[in-house]
Amino acid sequence: MKSFDTVHNPSAVEYCGANFDDDGREKRTGTLMTASAHIITAVVGSGVLSLAWAIAQLGWVAGIVILVTFAVINYYTSTMLADCYRSDTGTRNCTYMDVVRAYLGGRKVQLCGLAQYGCFVGVTIGYTITSSISLV
Repeated sequence: MKSFDTVHNPSAVEYCGANFDDDGREKRTGTLMTASAHIITAVVGSGVLSLAWAIAQLGWVAGIVILVTFAVINYYTSTMLADCYRSDTGTRNCTYMDVVRAYLGGRKVQLCGLAQYGCFVGVTIGYTITSSISLV
């Protein structure tokens, strides 16, 4: 007996009661509601807390211009990543590094990983310094 998802999605394969996608990984079950919740929590985490201070430093006009500019950049990069969800071979790219490996390959994967982890370390240091200044 086929499950409802397998009937409507022929690429999904039922194995031992769990649905797997065509590349062998477990089928994702996210909805619009869960995606919206993740986006809201990511934005509220740091963006909203520092937004008032940033607008106060820049002023109303420059603050709104910069806010809209970064929103457009964020939208553009998000759509580019969504387009790279599946590579030309049809396999699913589950991580950012998989996307870089599929489209650029070679030495660029290592350089991208170095930049990505360097960014993580820099953001962590920045949050630590900002938190300690705020606590004082």
